[in-house]
Amino acid sequence: MEPVIAIATIFCLLMSVRITAKTFKEQQFLSRETILVIAFLYMSILIGFAMMYLLFIQTGHGVLTQGNEPIKGNYLEHLNTSLYFSAVTLFSVGYGEIIPVGAGRLLAVIEALIGYMLPVILVARTVFEIDKNAK
Repeated sequence: MEPVIAIATIFCLLMSVRITAKTFKEQQFLSRETILVIAFLYMSILIGFAMMYLLFIQTGHGVLTQGNEPIKGNYLEHLNTSLYFSAVTLFSVGYGEIIPVGAGRLLAVIEALIGYMLPVILVARTVFEIDKNAK
């Protein structure tokens, strides 16, 4: 049964991508360049905040905890955890298994605020561009 569900899911995802791509191509709401800029902007913010979390962790400042204990592991595990926490925070998922403490709370709030504000700014910009082109 699982293979059928997996195939159906992949089919639905591919159809969604195809329909979305066709709509973007016909309507020209966003160019490919704009989409790439948005993707790179999000990735830059995500990686930048992850590096800040990692810097604090590597210097002994426990900014992230898991199960009420500081994050444990080697450099790569800290990097992985920092990237994961940054993504979960930026995209406002907030699973809750990793908790910021101390200065990490301020960083997480700033990152979450940016994560909330970016879509608003991008949508507003797109609406203004569409309105400007319609006149």
